[in-house]
Formats: sequence, structure tokens, C-alpha cells
Amino acid sequence: MQNSKSSLLALTVGAIGVVYGDIGTSVLYAVKEVFGSGHVPFTPQNVYGVLSIFFWTLTVIVSIKYVVLVLRADNNGEGGLIAMLALASQAVKDKPRLRQALLGVGIFGTALFYGDGVITPAISVLSAVEGLEVVSPAMKEWVIPVTLVVLLCLFAVQKRGTSGIGKFFGPITLVWFVTIAVLGISHIVHHPEILKALSPYYALQFMWQNPGTTFIILGAVVLCVTGAEALYADLGHFGKKPIRLAWFSVVMPALTLNYFGQGALLLARPEAVKNPFYMMAPDWALVPLVVLATMATVIASQALITGAFSVTKQVVQLGYLPRLNVQHTSVHDTGQIYVPAVNWGLFVAIVIAVVMFRSSSNLAAAYGIAVTLDMLITTILTFFVIRYGWGYPLALCVAATGWFFVVDLAFFSSNLLKLLDGGWFPLLIGGIIFTLMMTWKRGREILNEKLRSDAIDLKSFLESVFQAPPLRVPGTAVFLTAEPGTVPNAMLHNLKHNKVLHDHNLFVTVRNHEVPWIGLNQRVEIESLGHDCWQVIIHYGFKNDPDVPRALEQIRSRGCEIEPMTTSYFLSRDMIVPTIGGGMAAWREKLFAQMHHNASGAADFLNLPNNSVVELGSKVEI
Repeated sequence: MQNSKSSLLALTVGAIGVVYGDIGTSVLYAVKEVFGSGHVPFTPQNVYGVLSIFFWTLTVIVSIKYVVLVLRADNNGEGGLIAMLALASQAVKDKPRLRQALLGVGIFGTALFYGDGVITPAISVLSAVEGLEVVSPAMKEWVIPVTLVVLLCLFAVQKRGTSGIGKFFGPITLVWFVTIAVLGISHIVHHPEILKALSPYYALQFMWQNPGTTFIILGAVVLCVTGAEALYADLGHFGKKPIRLAWFSVVMPALTLNYFGQGALLLARPEAVKNPFYMMAPDWALVPLVVLATMATVIASQALITGAFSVTKQVVQLGYLPRLNVQHTSVHDTGQIYVPAVNWGLFVAIVIAVVMFRSSSNLAAAYGIAVTLDMLITTILTFFVIRYGWGYPLALCVAATGWFFVVDLAFFSSNLLKLLDGGWFPLLIGGIIFTLMMTWKRGREILNEKLRSDAIDLKSFLESVFQAPPLRVPGTAVFLTAEPGTVPNAMLHNLKHNKVLHDHNLFVTVRNHEVPWIGLNQRVEIESLGHDCWQVIIHYGFKNDPDVPRALEQIRSRGCEIEPMTTSYFLSRDMIVPTIGGGMAAWREKLFAQMHHNASGAADFLNLPNNSVVELGSKVEI
């Protein structure tokens, strides 16, 4: 019992650091953007109304939608948009057109994640460093350089992994939440009447009296739920109970106290609207608060960066991106990975965002469209999961998701007003990534269709070969091929040029599935083809790490002995074939060819040993 409580406590503290780092730093800029926009006249009644809208936005979107409803939609313990997409597509697998549409919507939502991944670290770190302006106006010119240095250091250490510093995330973020709660309380005690804004009456009254203004400021109000998607995405790391416990016991109370403390400050000192968060602190605490805020935003950015690595790996294994160099940064935790291309691609995009927008207020104009569209997509996918996957009645499903759909649509529509002011930036990034994903997926489909049409049946071929068998040489040959039952080109090349066949021959196909995990007991299928030849199919979920040699070790107990030192792996690049008939547009075909050319070798991705034999002409599909 004691160990169970300790484990729950550790997971809860960890969730505070990883899951809630992003939403926890929203207090730096959310209130400032609402009142600083100039759309809301500064009156005590409006302060009450806006704070009430903040509180009920947190309650409806985070507490009810994500913590209560969406966390229930776990895919074998895993969460996130990819996991939700897998659940939804499996739920409607008997409806191919609907399934294809949901896949497109889900992949587009995943692409938008990268747009959010650029804006969120930029606005978080920049808003923290802007506290230097409050310390001394003369330090304003140092805000951009310091921000870029902090970001460079953050991305430079990614290759070392998060295991060394990850254990500090939770405690530091916990200190952050305690600090913002204390800051809020210190001002609430002077104006305790501000707590009346907890009543939905003030939110409803504000919306009734100012419908146009309410619609406009929703684009800034959404800043208070930045990072809400992380609740679901990190489900597999911490579990439902720690995430829920952390939210209701620490995070939501601290956020509420700080927002209401900022409101109390504004009632007393309206001029504090230029930066209400930092002006809550006494002068002696400003510098330590800037340092703590910077640490908190770095942690929030770290969580998003590692999330981008994980999502990229999952998308690659689902077949929507080419093979990338994925490096493991921990010998114990397979989930800790580093993807150099994603790391430095994000860094370049974030630097462009910081230099182009130059302030957190300008970045706030760019923020919101991507995240609200992702929230809307999550709601849509949730409907199909609970309706077709869980089999609940239609009326109940509409009631459960319809209200959230209306709320998400309202926030998204409001953020569209910011499209020309910077909202185009994350949409452009998401659109580019989506184009790359769909181009790669369609290109592989066309290529596979061409290769299948030219394929030779493996069993018939082996029968003809062993009528006059070639010389057998010691060792085991592993031929990787996309389609089971077809002859790999590498084998044809081997017979043609070397005129030999190994003592043991494995024809291996790697298949990835729309489930997060496939256990070792379901990992390998093996079929004997005679003459010491076997057809092997290896199964992976999108969270599994492909490791062909380790998977093949399982077939030793099934009559096939493999010696690692005498095993050769035959694989190669595919040849790009021109589009025939209804293929892709010429520009997309050229793009696919370039992506295919730049894709890293399958040997690295599949963890093949250094003594692998790479032969041109064969094909590996992952």
C-alpha cells in the first residue's frame, strides 16, 4: 500500500511537470492579451465578466471535456491524436469512405501539432523573458537576444535526452504553481469580492451585454487553455488517475487563484494591465520570478519538443512520413528518443517566429487557430469512437460531444479573425507538413501497386529453383520485402550474380498497425516454405520500436536457428517509377521522389546490425 501511494505521488508530481507545464505558463500572457487588445472597456464589471469566462473556459474545456471525457478514450493505455485517430478509424473500418475521411482529418490535425509546436515555445519563453522590461525598461532591447539564446540552449541539449533533467521537471513546476497561487492570494485578500466571478452569472451577463466583443476576445481567452491537448497526449506516460489528481488538486486551483489575483490587481491598479502577472510581484521578487518563469517555460517547451519527437516516430510507422534518423537517448526507457531533423527544423521555425513577431503580444495573434482546430478535430473523432467503437446510443453521443463541438467551433471561429495578423503562420506550417505526409503516403501506395503488379510468386519460384538447386553456403540470409509471398529482387540479384543460396533463408515483412502496442506473443508469424526457407511477418504498433534482429530471435524455438554472426540482411532503396494513369500531380511526384531520395536507410531504422549486407533491388516497407 505504501509503495502504491509513493508511486501515485511520484506520477502526480511528474504529471505536474510534463503534462501541465504549458497550461501553467499561460498566466504570463492570457489576461494581458484580453485587456490589452483594446476591445474590452476597462470597468470593474468587465473584469468580473472576463475572469468568469476564464474560469468556466478552464472548467468546460479542460475539466469536463479532457479530464472527464476524452481521457476515457484510451487506446490500450495510450492517448493523443494519433491514438484517437486509430480508435476512430478502427471503429468505422466497415465504412471505408468514412474511414478514409477520418484518416485525412486526423492526419491534418497531427500536422497542425507542428504549427502549435512552433508558436507555443516561442510565446512561452518570450513572455517569460519580457519580465526583464518590468525589472528595467532599459533591458527591452535584450529580450529578443536572451530569448534566442535560451531557445538555442534548449534545442542543443535535446540530443542528450531528458533522463538527466527530467526528474527536476515536476518539482520545479510544482514550485511554479505554488508561487503563482501565492501571488494570486496576496492580491485576493485585499479584494476578496473578486471571488464572486466564480459564478457563471458574470460570464453570462458579459456575453449577453457584449456578444460581439465576447466573440472577438475568445481568440485571446483560448490562451488560458494552451497545452490542454497534452492531458490526453501524455496519458500513456502517467495514467488517468495521476493526471486527474494533479489537475484538480494543484493545477486548476493555482491557475484560478492567479487569474483572480490578477483581476484583483487590475481593480486596484488599472495601469497594471500592461503586464499584470509580473506587476503582481513586489520589486524584490521580480528577478527571481523572471528566472523561475523562464525555467517553467523551458520545461513547458521541453514537453512539447519531446512530444514532437514521439508523434513523428508514430507518423513514420503509420506510413505518412519517410524513414528518419531516430536516436534513443536512454538504455532503459524506449520512449526517450531524439530526432535531429525534427529538432533543428522546429528550432529554425521558432527562431523565425520570434524574429518576425518580436513580442508575446504579436505571437498571441498567431496562436489559437491551430490549437482550436485540433480541439475541434479531437471532438469529432471522439464522437465516432463513442458512437461506433463503444456502441452508445446516437442521442447520448450527440449530447456528450455536441456541446463541446459548439464551444470548440466558437473558439475556432473567433481565432479566424486573427488569420491575417499572424494566424496564417501555424496554418502554413501545418499545411506544408500535411502536404508532405499525404504526398509520401500516396506515393508509397502507387509504388507498392506497381511493385505488386510485377511481383513473382515466392512459393512457385522456390519450387522451380529447387528442381536444380544452386550451391548452398553456410549462414542465414534475411530478405526484407514489402509483400509476403513475393520474391525479393535482392534474392534474384544474389542468384544471378553469386549463383548461391544460403543454408537458411528468411523472407521477412514488417507490418505496422493502427494500435499503439503489439506484445511479444503476437510479434512474429512464421510459415515454413520447405528447404530451410521461412516466410516471416513481424508486427509492430505505432508505439513499438522496430527491431528486426530481436524479433527474429523468437523464431529459434520454432525450428529455425539463427546465428547473429552469420546472418546477412538484404535490403535496398526502391526505384521510383513514373506515375501511370490516376497517380499524382507532376509536382507531387517530384516531391515524393525527392523525399524518397532523402529518406535514411532502413537498416538504421530497423536496428539492423552493422554487418548487414545491403543489396540493390529488394524492398523494405515500414
